[in-house]
Formats: sequence, structure tokens, C-alpha cells
Amino acid sequence: MTVTSRVMKLSRFMITLPKTKISVFLIFVVSFITGALEGCLQPELLSIDTVISAFLGGGATTFFLLGLTAIASGGLIHSCVNKLHKRHMKLKQAMFLSFVCMLFPCLTYLLGSIISLGIKVDITGNCLILGILFGFAIEALILWATSNIKYYQGIFIAAIQPVLTLSMLVLITNLVIASTSMDAVLSLYLKVIIGAIVLAIAIYAFVAIIESPIRNNLGVGGLELLSLFIAQISEGSNAMEEIFNEMGEAIDTTVSLISFRTEKGVKANYISPCVHPGPVGSIGGSNLPTIIANQLDDFAIIAHGAATHDFNPVAAKEVNKITDAINGILPNLKYTKKASKFQRVKSQDAKVGVQFFDEGMILLTTFAPQSGDDIDYGVGLSLIYEAKAVTGVKDVVFVDCHNSLEGNYERLLAGHNRVVQLEEAIEKIEKQDMYPIKMGYAYNPLDEIPIKDGIGQSGVKIMITEVDNQKMLYVVFDGNNMKQGFRAKIIEAVNEAYPEIDMIEVMTTDTHLVNTISGGGLTVGAKHQELLIKRVLELIPKAFNDLEYVEVASGTSRVNLKTLGPDNSTELVTTITSIVSVTKLLAPLIFIVAAIMTILWIF
Repeated sequence: MTVTSRVMKLSRFMITLPKTKISVFLIFVVSFITGALEGCLQPELLSIDTVISAFLGGGATTFFLLGLTAIASGGLIHSCVNKLHKRHMKLKQAMFLSFVCMLFPCLTYLLGSIISLGIKVDITGNCLILGILFGFAIEALILWATSNIKYYQGIFIAAIQPVLTLSMLVLITNLVIASTSMDAVLSLYLKVIIGAIVLAIAIYAFVAIIESPIRNNLGVGGLELLSLFIAQISEGSNAMEEIFNEMGEAIDTTVSLISFRTEKGVKANYISPCVHPGPVGSIGGSNLPTIIANQLDDFAIIAHGAATHDFNPVAAKEVNKITDAINGILPNLKYTKKASKFQRVKSQDAKVGVQFFDEGMILLTTFAPQSGDDIDYGVGLSLIYEAKAVTGVKDVVFVDCHNSLEGNYERLLAGHNRVVQLEEAIEKIEKQDMYPIKMGYAYNPLDEIPIKDGIGQSGVKIMITEVDNQKMLYVVFDGNNMKQGFRAKIIEAVNEAYPEIDMIEVMTTDTHLVNTISGGGLTVGAKHQELLIKRVLELIPKAFNDLEYVEVASGTSRVNLKTLGPDNSTELVTTITSIVSVTKLLAPLIFIVAAIMTILWIF
């Protein structure tokens, strides 16, 4: 299972929160119905009039007791958290948190009334206090874990809702009974304070235990990491890059390109950086293909080189170094009019597509229709050296087509039989005769397809080369891999509509911009297959019209940039996964013990 797949699996617990007004409406409805039902459980109700009166009176009373205080605490929590200048909390988040924490006293209040009716002993008040304490514990844990605030700050802010509820309880009790002794009030608050201390200690112990492995293994705080991760998902914040910067390390990798030039200047560049466009959302280099393309002066098609999540840039600004390297290559290129036809060789499941451009070559690798995922940089580098040895070229633009995936597939590391298959395929490459070359391209940003449906900001780009009457079509989608079988459907549709096209390859950029937590992470073709094929077919005539004779050149440059580094990405997810596994056992144990102690104290 890939790193991103593991993160996406863990993220299934994330939900999209309702708007503020919906949370307020839910608070009103749930609190009113809770009180109305509790009111109707009174044994002295003898007529329909008394039932209606109890229903309305109980509903109104409980709304003021639990609902109104929950609404007020939502606003106060929102204000208090934001004044601490940590992670920004939206009002809808604060209000929904108040609603969730109100559910606990609502449930225990109603349950206590039912039990009281059965045993003929009134335990409703104690059950209400117990629910208030449980709500406080959940609120404190969520605030501390997600807002990047100190523990004591989370405790104080979480205490807002219980204090308001208890104060309202004292007020309502005083109005109903007409007099409330100070001893009763002090006893009530003493119960709550001691119970809150027990639960607060349990929360601190739980978090301290699960956070320790992350801090020891990665040198960062687990709660800080979680808070910044949620901030990225909910707000698009890139503050998480600061953590990655602390964890990361500098690496040396390469970027290679084939440049096409006319008399007017550079027409387009086909580029393959051996840097991984991840990890997720807009963090790090996740939008690498579009960032590079937008920074260059000329049209650029960005392919996916040999790189795994170990080579994720720690920040978007690191991508600038790749652009600088490309700009350093372009002025020194020596263009010629020589290029070869496209050829495809294979060995077992491995397929290699090759086209020579004077002293350079594009090397396309795929295992389609079998599933495949990232190719490790070390493996890619060895295959590049082998291709150079077999063909004698100077530059190899290595491309992992990343065009077939179903489920999860591990990255391709040294020693895997698939590496041998690629090596055997490369050995079959034959140096072709050179001819003048024509090239044309076309582009559609596919704005009608949302990012969460698997298409990034660069949409789809195509390039057609014509050498000695052979037409070769390159199709590059800005997406993270391709649904298994969709590549074959595209090729079939193109062959049927444009039989004059001799060779085709379809690939993706592996952008992780599409891997958003709220429903993202889809491969290209998981949705909108017919639309995607239609858009490709519409681009082909435009590329034909753009065909013209060009000169070609190749170049390669080393790039030093800061990435997550070898093993850090794996260690990060492994640590988190282990913590989740331990938490499943540890959390119930700690909180059950704390709950039992609290119940014994309250009752």
C-alpha cells in the first residue's frame, strides 16, 4: 500500500462539517426534544393537557439549560481559540463542536429519567452532571488535538460550556424551587470540578502516551502535526510545510527534457523531473506539474519521472529550484533537425516506448494493463544508465507513465522482478535512423472537472510528433495514476477516430493536488471517462493544425532540493498507523477507567 493510500485510508474519519445555522438548528431541535421527552416521563401526568404542558415546558427548559448554553459556548470558543493566534477555528467548527458535546448531557439526562422512572429513585441530576463532564472531556481533547494550543488553554476553553450549563442549572433550579441553598450549589460545583480533574488527567495521559512515538521518531509533536494537517484540509493552509522542513533533508536528483524550437524560438518543452509531486493537497510539491509549467516562459508538458514519496519537496518553494535548473539548461542547448520514429519494446509485463531526438531520447515505461505505481529513483537511475549504454545517447528523459492502477500497489524498488523485466526490454531497443521532425501540441485545462474527481489544474496536454510519415501521439493527464483499463479505452477511441495516428501512449503527471481528504484521491478515469475521451479527441485536430517542422535538443541537469528524504515518509505513516492501532486498545482502557471513577464520585 502506498504512503498516500495509507494517509487517505486514515483520513476516512474526517467529515465535512455543516454550516453554522444548521448546527444551531440541530442544537435547538435536539435539546428541545430531549427536554420534551423527559417532561413526558413524569408519572403524575394524567391528562392530555398535562402531557402537552409537560412536553412544551420540558422542551423549553432543556433548551435554555443545554441548547442556549451550547450556542453561547460555540461563539465563545470560536472567539477564544482565534485570539490565541494558533490554528484558525471557523465558527461552524466551534458550533458543531458545541453541538456534539451537548449530545452527551442530552443522552444521559434522558437515560437518567428513564432509569429513575423504573427504580423510583431520582438520579436525573447526577446523570446530567455525568453527561456534562463527558462532553467537557471530549471538547477538551478535540480542542487540544486540533487547535495547536497548550493543554491548559484547551482545558479552560472546554470548561466554558460546562460552566454556562451549570450556571443555567442553578438559575433554573432557583427559579423553580424559589430557593437554593449555598451548600447545594457548592456541592454541585465540587462534584463537577473533581470529576473534571479525573477526566482531564486521563486525557493528558492518553495524549502523552500516543504522542511520544512521533516526537521520538520524527522530532515533531504529534498534536502539532495533526493540527496543521487538519488546517491544510479545512483551510488550505500550508503551515504543515514548516514541520516537513524540520524533518526533511537535502537530496540530489535530476531533471531532463526534450526541447522543440522553430525559427520563432522555443515552441515547447517535454520535461521529466525525478521529483515526486506529493504528498497531498497543496502541501509541498503536490502541484509540481502546474507550478513548473506556469513558471516557464514556453509551453511545457511535465511528465512523471522516477521518484517515490521519499522525494516529496518539503515546500512549494522548493519546486522553484527545478524551474531554475530547467532555465539553466535551455540557453546551452544545441538544436538539430534529427529525430527517429517511435518504437515500443516489451519483456513480459514491462513495456518501453522510445523515441530518439538527436543525442537524447524519451523513455516511456509502463506495465499496463497490469497495475503499477512509483518507480524508485535508484531503479530509474540504473535504467537510465543501461539505456545510455545500449543506445549511446547523452540524455535520457525517463518517464514513469503511471497509467494503470486498481487498488493499491507498492513502489518499485531494486530487486523486484519487474526491474529485471524493464532491463530486458531496454536491451531490445534499437537505434533508429534519423529524419526531420514535425511537432504540434494542444491543451485543455478541463476546468469542468473538479479537482476532487481526479484532474489537476493542468488538465490534459497532447503532443504529436511526425517523423518519416509516422505520427506518434503523447497524451498527458494531470492526475494521480489512471484507472486500470482506461488507457486501453483511450487508445481504442483514438485509433477508431484517427487511424492516421500510428503510435500512442497515455500517461499522468502523478500530481497529488487531487489527493484531497474530502473525497479526493481518484485516479484519472475513475469518473468522467466519456468526457475525458471526448476532450482528447477534440484536441487532436488542433495538434494536427499545429504540426510544423522543428529543431530538437535534449538536456539534463542535477537539482539539489530539500525533500522528506529517504524513509522519512514511510516512517511518518508507519508511526501514525502504529499509533492508531495502539489507540484502539489504549483509548477504551484509559477512558473506561476514568469514566468508572467519575461515575463512582458523582453517584
